[in-house]
Amino acid sequence: MGQTTADAFSDAIDTLSEVTPVYCPMVELLDTLAGKWAFPILLKLIVADGPIRFGALQRRLGSITQKELTKQLRLYESYGLVTRQIFPEIPPRVEYEISDYGRTLKDPLLALAQWSATKGEVLFLARARTTKAKGAPPAVG
Repeated sequence: MGQTTADAFSDAIDTLSEVTPVYCPMVELLDTLAGKWAFPILLKLIVADGPIRFGALQRRLGSITQKELTKQLRLYESYGLVTRQIFPEIPPRVEYEISDYGRTLKDPLLALAQWSATKGEVLFLARARTTKAKGAPPAVG
């Protein structure tokens, strides 16, 4: 009989625990999706609810460079969070879409977006005060 999802998850945790003394899925998630652009890119793809051209995605994100967006999209594609379709046209047309797997991040990302809009100011101000007190430049985010 085949392995259940719970058994597969347990085996994966055991394997990770062998290479990481204390394995925490949340730390692993945040380490994998760390960075200024991860959540905005993924959330824009989720709310697009269908394929979106590279240029349109870049405009919706604002200040991200073409190089950075390309780098991030390729990374998320390699993780299975995003799909990319290239159309053999002149000029080439490339469309990106959140994958079914990536779509599973919808509720957590929307919850984080809602929390940051309603409760985040206290945290952001505290971060700015702490950064200023330490003499470091403020975090860009």
